[in-house]
Amino acid sequence: MMTSCPSKNLWIRRQQCPCGDWKCYVTYEGDGEEISAGPELVKTTDKASSEAMVSPYVGMVFKSDDDAFEYYGNFARKNGFSIRKERSRLSQQLGVYKRDFVCYRSGFAPMKKKSNGEHHRDRKSVRCGCDAKMYLSKEIVDGVSHWFVVQFSNVHNHELLEDDQVRLLPAYRKIQEADQERILLLSKAGFPIHRIVKMLELEKGIQGEQLPFLERDVRNFVQNRKKVIQENEALLSEKRENDVLELLESCKTMKETDDDFVYEFTVDGNEMVLNIAWSYSDSVRAYSMFGDVVYFDTTYRSITYGLVFGAWFGIDNYGRTIFFGCVLLQDETPRSFSWALQSFVRLMRGRCPQTILTNIDPSLRDAIRSELPGTKHVISIWCIMPKVPCWFSAPLGPRYEEFKSEFDALYHIENSEEFELRWNQMTSAFSLGSDRHIDLLYSLRASWALSYVRGFFLAQTATAAYSKSLDSFLKGIFRTQTCLRSFFEQVGISANVLHHARQETPYMRLKSCLPIEEHARSIYTPFAFNALQQELLLTMQYAASEMSNGSYIVRHFKSLDGERLVIWLAEDEQIHCSCKEFESSGILCRHALRVFTIKNYFQLPDKYYLSRWWQHESSLLLDNDHNNNSNQSIEDEWFQEYQSLAETLFAESSITKERSDFARRELTKEITRILNEVRNLPENDGVTMDLTISPNI
Repeated sequence: MMTSCPSKNLWIRRQQCPCGDWKCYVTYEGDGEEISAGPELVKTTDKASSEAMVSPYVGMVFKSDDDAFEYYGNFARKNGFSIRKERSRLSQQLGVYKRDFVCYRSGFAPMKKKSNGEHHRDRKSVRCGCDAKMYLSKEIVDGVSHWFVVQFSNVHNHELLEDDQVRLLPAYRKIQEADQERILLLSKAGFPIHRIVKMLELEKGIQGEQLPFLERDVRNFVQNRKKVIQENEALLSEKRENDVLELLESCKTMKETDDDFVYEFTVDGNEMVLNIAWSYSDSVRAYSMFGDVVYFDTTYRSITYGLVFGAWFGIDNYGRTIFFGCVLLQDETPRSFSWALQSFVRLMRGRCPQTILTNIDPSLRDAIRSELPGTKHVISIWCIMPKVPCWFSAPLGPRYEEFKSEFDALYHIENSEEFELRWNQMTSAFSLGSDRHIDLLYSLRASWALSYVRGFFLAQTATAAYSKSLDSFLKGIFRTQTCLRSFFEQVGISANVLHHARQETPYMRLKSCLPIEEHARSIYTPFAFNALQQELLLTMQYAASEMSNGSYIVRHFKSLDGERLVIWLAEDEQIHCSCKEFESSGILCRHALRVFTIKNYFQLPDKYYLSRWWQHESSLLLDNDHNNNSNQSIEDEWFQEYQSLAETLFAESSITKERSDFARRELTKEITRILNEVRNLPENDGVTMDLTISPNI
């Protein structure tokens, strides 16, 4: 069960480009209403400040005291002074019901005392007892609060300022949010305060000393913000340290209850935990059977701590996603990724994967080359395609769709020489020779372009369906803001659900009546059988021409699929197709199957049934999986018997119209009777019979 924790940690899925591009936009909105004079309610707007304003008067009404203060402040600025809030009065029935706003020079500054009791003034005060004011009182009218001006005076005992002077009063020296961001950016870049002020003046196109704030305001703002940042960083560092220690303690506790649970971590010179990786007993056992292909996802990052979350996944013989383990990293440097990969191999008892799929990240690519030199690296095309519009739609404008079509075609090219030629033609045609994203894609082409990765074993992981499954699992983990301890628990719960998710074994119906199909059904899981069955059905659309050396050229009857070279070595019963589907998925392609049917094979050689797709039992499969498999032969016999009777009845009844009418009439009555009796029988006798017909995938 998830435990509550007061320490929150928000995770986001990052959409940042590898080049580091970020853009921020600020939108300001206003309704633009004018201020109307008279006793009706007044709403303050930006437009009011640019037009002649009506002087406040006794009886003037506002919706709130804040509206009144804003209106009076705008009036004061246009008339050469500023205001402040003086007093308020409170009652239990009305809350605050009186507000006094006065000129900034109202009253007199209090005298300060020295330690020996002598009075002194630290500096000259601007207060001179000015009597300009606006007093308000709140009344409830028809259940709605209204603020009325009950006193107003605009008589000052001091000189009022001109517009270029009034802007320098402290009340009006405001640094707007956009200017604040620019000031902080320039300060972070090392600009001194006077240069920052000069830059703002140049950017705004104004004369010197015409900004709505002073240089000392900028200096105070920067100093205060730095102090706040330092305090927040100190608190965050302490919070992170405590949170990570709690996570480490959870790992130790888990190890005590489950000896097969495994974890590793690193510390810095101050004994602070930097990186931590862990995995579960089910995951380690699953890896021993299905660890040939691993998908490493690193798309989530903690907003609070900046930690990168990485998760390793696989696919089992039933096509289900498997969770292998996960890691929290301090950063995304090659060094951190190298440690993560080393830890994963150690957690998986020293076995390296045959293929690893990742998102597009040059640092991760470098780490894989260093730590897994014998592992094929593939960058999933499903991680690249979402970035293409963001990278190229703006610079290419109306030509983007043309570019996208050409890029898709490039991806599917199977010859590396042709890929290189077409790539150069594309970059030249669209003037992208100096584009950094094009350079990035080209530098990583050996990991994503089909002409380079064709034949890498992927076991059906490079599909849209598998990518969607991973996304669903990860969103389930990050659906709430949690502390790291609760996050650890949520990962464990989700991984357990993933491993033991109940999935009914569908009935595998024969469609081609070929002996190869029937034999494959007795060996393969429904997931693998459906894939092979689909290829087997498509063999009927291909023609094979034997060559002098015993190989075959296999073509689609419409010539839309091009042609494939199938090499046949009879002495070893070896077959190799130029499409390399078997090398990629472990399932024979339609082209190779076409040759086997020509050779009159009733069943495929054992070498072409990869054990990872067998219907074998494992610790991952459900307890009822064995029952489902043992019931398969009974269900097959029942279904075939029914099918045989139906075919015989149809053949005999179709000889004459009389037979046909009789069979239809009697069959309808008899089936209706049987159906009614079946519905009256108990729905559950403790034995599950699965007669579901599985659709093609």
